[in-house]
Amino acid sequence: MLREEEVEGESEEEEHREAGAKCPPKNGVTMGKGGQNGEGCSSGCVKSDPRYSWEEIQKHNTRTDKWLVIDRKVYNISAWVKRHPGGLRVISHYAGEDASEAFLAFHPDLNFVRKFLKPLYIGELDENEPSQDRGKNMEQVEDFQKLRKTAEDMGLFKGSVVFFGLYLSHILVLEVLAWATLNYLGTGWIPTIITILLLSISQAQAGWLQHDFGHLSVFKTSKWNHIGHKFVIGHLKGASANWWNHRHFQHHAKPNIFSKDPDVNMVHIFVLGDTQPVEYGKKKLKYLPYNHQHQYFFLIGPPLLIPVYFTVQIMKTMITRKDWVDLAWSLSYYTRFFFTFVPYFGVFGSIALLTTVRFIESHWFVWVTQMNHIPMEIDHEKYRDWLGSQLAATCNIEQSFFNDWFSGHLNFQIEHHLFPTMPRHNYYKIAPFVRSLCKKYEVLYEEKPMWKAFTDIIGSLRKSGDLWLDAYLHK
Repeated sequence: MLREEEVEGESEEEEHREAGAKCPPKNGVTMGKGGQNGEGCSSGCVKSDPRYSWEEIQKHNTRTDKWLVIDRKVYNISAWVKRHPGGLRVISHYAGEDASEAFLAFHPDLNFVRKFLKPLYIGELDENEPSQDRGKNMEQVEDFQKLRKTAEDMGLFKGSVVFFGLYLSHILVLEVLAWATLNYLGTGWIPTIITILLLSISQAQAGWLQHDFGHLSVFKTSKWNHIGHKFVIGHLKGASANWWNHRHFQHHAKPNIFSKDPDVNMVHIFVLGDTQPVEYGKKKLKYLPYNHQHQYFFLIGPPLLIPVYFTVQIMKTMITRKDWVDLAWSLSYYTRFFFTFVPYFGVFGSIALLTTVRFIESHWFVWVTQMNHIPMEIDHEKYRDWLGSQLAATCNIEQSFFNDWFSGHLNFQIEHHLFPTMPRHNYYKIAPFVRSLCKKYEVLYEEKPMWKAFTDIIGSLRKSGDLWLDAYLHK
C-alpha cells in the first residue's frame, strides 16, 4: 500500500494553470489532438497544457503505454500502474478510456488519491471533445453523478458501528458455540454435525464481513478498514486480503467482461454468455462437453471452488508475491483452528473437519455470488458508462431479513455495484432512487426471488452449452 507523501508547493506554472491563465494562440488558432498552445507568448504568460483528442488517447492502451482520462484531465499511468494500491490490472482495464466514474466509485478519500495523480498529469481533453468517450449518454452520466451526490447528502456512505459490531459479534459467538458444543457434548455424530454447521455459518458470514472491509465501507478511514480486513479475512478465514482486493476490484471495474473480470475466466471449464460458446464452437474447441456443463457444474463448481481452487491459488499468490504479512495472518487462522480442534479430533480428524466446513461454505458462496451475475450479459468489452455496464451485469434478489442475512446483502447487487464503498445496511435506502433513474433511461433493473435466481444459473449454463453444441456441429 502506498503511503501519503508530503506535497510540495505548486510551481509558478502550476499556479497560473490552476488560475486559468492561458496564452493567446498564435494567429488565433487553437491546436488540438496533442498540440500545445502558447507560441508567441509575451512576457509573464505561461503555456497552456497539451490538448488531446479521444482518438489519440484511445491509442494508448497497450501493455507498456497506458493513458486514461479523469474529469477531462489526461494522465499517463504507464510507469505507475505497478505501484497502484488496488493492483496493476484494475487500473489498466481503463487504459485509453474515461475512468472518471470508476475513480469516484472506488476511492472514498478523493483528496488523498488526487495527490498521486498530479505527477501523472500530461494534459487535457481538447475543448471540442465531449467529456464522455465512445458516444456515451452524457445526460445519463450526469444524472447518475447527481444521484451519487444525493446519496452523499443523505449520509449513506457512513457506516454504522453498531451494525458492523453486532455482525462481527454474531460471527464470534458462532465460533465459541462450535467449540462449546464439543467441549460439553463430546465428539459424537450429533455434536460433530452441529459443530460443522456452526463453523460453516461462521465462515460464510465472515466472508460477507471481509467483503465489507475490503470495500472500505465499515470505517471512515482506509487505514482502519485495511486493518479490519486483514483480521477478518486473515485471522477468521485464513485467506489473503491483497489476493482478494486485486481479484475482486477487477470484477467491480469491468463486471462480466471477458479478459477483464476474473470471475468469468473459467479456464475452459465452462463457457458463458451468448458470445463465448459460439466462438468456442466455431473454433472446434472442446476441452469439456459443454452441452453438459449445467450438469457437471454440480460436481466441480460449488463443491471445489473454495476447498481446492481458492485455497491453492491464495497460498500460491502469497508465497510467489512474498506477501509475508498476509501469510502471517492466514497462518494465525490455521494455528488457532488446529489448536482448538486437534484435542477433540486429532490431526487428520481436524483436517477432515476443516475440509467439510470449506465444502459447505463453498456451496453457499458459489450460489449466492453467481445468482446475480451468470444469468446476466457476459460478453467482450462494450465501453458502456458506469450505470449501463453495472446494470447489464447484475440483478437483485427480493429483500427479506433472511435474504439480507443469507447473502450478506448481496441481494442488493445492483446498488452494491453502483456504489461499492457504500455500507450495505444503506442499500435499501438508495434502491428506490436507482430504480427511478433506470426507468428514466430505460435501463433494465431486474429483481427476482432467490429460488428463481438459483434456477437461472442452471438455465443460463444450459443455454450457453446448447449454443456451443450448435456452433460446434454446424460451421
